[in-house]
Order: sequence, then C-alpha cells, then structure tokens
Amino acid sequence: MTEYKISLIPGDGIGPELSDATKIVLDAIKKKFDIKLKIIETEAGDCALASRGVALPEDTVEIIKNSHACMKGPVGESAADVIVKLRVMFDLYANLRPLKAYPAVPVARPDIDMFFVRENTEDVYKGIECKIDDGTALCLRIITRKNSERIAKKAFEIARLRNGKKKVTAIHKANVMRVTDGLFASVCREVAKQYPDIAFNELYVDAASMRLIKEPQVFDVLCTCNMFGDILSDEAAQLIGGLGMAPGANIGDNFALFEPIHGSAPNRAGKHTANPISMILSAKMMLDWLGEKYNDKKCLQAGAAIEKGVIYALENKQTVPDCGGNTTTLGMAEAIATALTVKTG
Repeated sequence: MTEYKISLIPGDGIGPELSDATKIVLDAIKKKFDIKLKIIETEAGDCALASRGVALPEDTVEIIKNSHACMKGPVGESAADVIVKLRVMFDLYANLRPLKAYPAVPVARPDIDMFFVRENTEDVYKGIECKIDDGTALCLRIITRKNSERIAKKAFEIARLRNGKKKVTAIHKANVMRVTDGLFASVCREVAKQYPDIAFNELYVDAASMRLIKEPQVFDVLCTCNMFGDILSDEAAQLIGGLGMAPGANIGDNFALFEPIHGSAPNRAGKHTANPISMILSAKMMLDWLGEKYNDKKCLQAGAAIEKGVIYALENKQTVPDCGGNTTTLGMAEAIATALTVKTG
C-alpha cells in the first residue's frame, strides 16, 4: 500500500485554523478507508517572512518536492512570493476551481454547477513590471501558444468527464487585446475541433462577468487566462455562498497543490468562525487527483465521501455562522468527520 506524503503549509490568518479542521477530516478518512497519509507541515507566507526573512524558504521547497502532493492554507501579503512562485516552479499550469450550489446554503440558484479552468503560469501574473518614469508604469502581458493549448485541452478533457452540459466557454477580450487574447482565442478554437462531442462557445470577459450574474446556470466549463480566471471565479463564488465554499487546485503533469481560493482574512483569525469547507473540499480534490494518478480506488471513494460529509453537515446545520449554524471551525470539521463514519460507505 502506498503511503502518500502530503506537505502542508498552514498559512497565515485563518489558515492554521482551516488546516487543523482539514486534518480532522483527513484523519477520519485515513481510518475509514485505510489510506496512509503522512502530513508533513512546513512554513511559508507572512509568518516565515517575519521569522526567517523569506516567504518561501528553501527547506520548504525541498519538503514539497519530496511529497506526493501539497496542501496550502491561505497566505497573507506575501502570497505572490509563495503560491505564484510555486505554480511556476512546479509548472502547475492548470488552476481548477469547481463552483456549485450546495444544499442549505444561500445561493443565487440551486442549479449552479460550473468549473473554472484557468491558465496558471503566465499573463500579467508573471510580474514583469517597471517604471518608465515618475508618471508611467509598464506591465508586460505574456500569452503563449503552448500554455494556451494545454489549458484548452485540460478544459475539454474536464468537460468530457463531467455530467451534464458538456460545454466549454472560452473567455477572452480579443476584440481589444488582439495579439495576446487573439492568440488565446484562436488556440481555443483549434483545440475545440479535436473535441466534436463537446459544445464550444466564446464570450468577451465583460459579457461573461454580466452573464455569470444573469444566468449562471448556463455555464459548464469556463476556460480562460490567468487574470480573468482569478477575477471571474471570485465573482462566481459569491453566487454559491461565498469564497468559503470554493476549493481550488493547481495541477501540473507530475505534481499538484491544493488550496482554498480565498485570502487569509487576518481580521477573523483566532475567532474560530471561518468556514472550513473551501479547504476541506480542496482536500477532496487532492484525494481525487491521487486516486486518478495512482489508480487508487480508495482515494476516489474517500473524495466522494468528503463531499457527502460536507452536505450532511450543511443539511443538519452543524456549521459556522456563515452557513447558518452556531458551531466553530473545528466543530464543523468534527461534524463532517463524524458523518464520514456514520453516513457514508
């Protein structure tokens, strides 16, 4: 039996609380499904910057390199020096953000079920900026055929596996950014021809932001470049109860990192009221990925069980105040862990 080594960066603000909550659920998973998960905690973010003078220490990188997958809590002001660097370092080119309505949560519509597939390693997030003079600053936007093609293929492959609409929507602004987004859009069209079983359409990013509010139920898989994907997925998360309901994954060909999509919320740190679902569902995505990569049915079963446990906690109001309950972050995790042993199988 494989022992999976999982590196864990607790992060800043509410990150350690969410990490502790996720470990409670993973401990229950280990016992129920007889999966060997070895959690190895390591340091990165504002806390590491304050204590060690660097946000992403070399020994942290080595621990991550020697793990099967990484989980990360939200990081504070040093996020660009942590997650953006890790995405490039490990070539985690696909940022995956499933967003769907769960029961007993205030949502815009109960039939929302969309999946953002966001290019993760280029665009303006390369951070290539400079000042021309005191009154002018420049930011370089990089879009490549290679990365556009592989993110488009990832979007179509995901659409093929999902139940329902079997549709990919490419989002860009090629009518204005004719060269960069023109390249992205043209590559998406080329890739679409390789998937005749999947419907394909395009939207300009401003129209997409409007339609996400007007008719979110029409979307299935949304494929877009880095910055647009970051903004639109945060917008869409508000339709399903907020960022606390939104998990995320950073996927490469050989490695993956899983994290909630929200920030560290330092004003809520220590109050133990943060919604842990985003990070717990990120752990579900991690188990799904391990199951697929290593052909491990137990991991796939465990991932499905976590989602059932989340639904059970929501329906029974064993939740934090954000979700209508009156328990704590850890209390909600314990309810999900209990549901794994009682309600799933």
